[in-house]
Amino acid sequence: MSQYSFGAGVLYGRSLTNTPATPVRFGALQDVSVDIAFTTKQLFGSYQFPLAIGRGTAKVTGKANYAQINAQSFNDLFFGLSNPATGETKTAVNEAQTVTANIVTATHNTGVYVQDLGVVKASDGSIYTRVTGTPVGQQYSCNETTGVYTFNSTQNAVAVLISYQWTDAANGKLITMTNQLLGNAPQFIAVFTSTFNSKQITLTLNACMSNKLTLATKLEDFMIPSFDFEAFCDASNTLGTLSIDE
Repeated sequence: MSQYSFGAGVLYGRSLTNTPATPVRFGALQDVSVDIAFTTKQLFGSYQFPLAIGRGTAKVTGKANYAQINAQSFNDLFFGLSNPATGETKTAVNEAQTVTANIVTATHNTGVYVQDLGVVKASDGSIYTRVTGTPVGQQYSCNETTGVYTFNSTQNAVAVLISYQWTDAANGKLITMTNQLLGNAPQFIAVFTSTFNSKQITLTLNACMSNKLTLATKLEDFMIPSFDFEAFCDASNTLGTLSIDE
């Protein structure tokens, strides 16, 4: 009996590099595509159409778009670094402050403040210029050890918006993207499955490697990370399996 497939299906990845490997699911999967393409060579004689066609090398490529952002999947399947560390670098965007006695102190300052990302005036959005010396006019200096911003006395009682990065050591995950030697990349097993009308199709690719990760945003829409990968044969010279209920 004929079999059909409907919807985005389910996609899993499991590292072949880390031991033991934590399987990860591509959450809120939007779509998956797997292309198996061969090169061909045509043999021609005196006529327009080929006498024979030979199949050459093959290439297996895949792409998944999914909405749930997961540090484990990024790390294990793309970057291939040590497990993500506990803690994260966060960004304070336009934190409301008022200049008092020439200074403003970031809410997240001592011990966790990382770096300044700018200051604007709350009333009109005009930009303050950062300087290393004593500020004049609409200027400021910033001590990136203490998270203290210093302004000119003419800015006292002025409402400002400050932006900066700070470290939350207790929450989230942090992936430090270090420079790796050429050729170094994580390998993983990819398992795609889809069920419709109680019939299931499952594609397992025994050895995969990702070559592109895209993080793209859009106004009035969700971020949908895009994950590109290629598949190749494992040590037993097997690409994988395709299982169908038909």
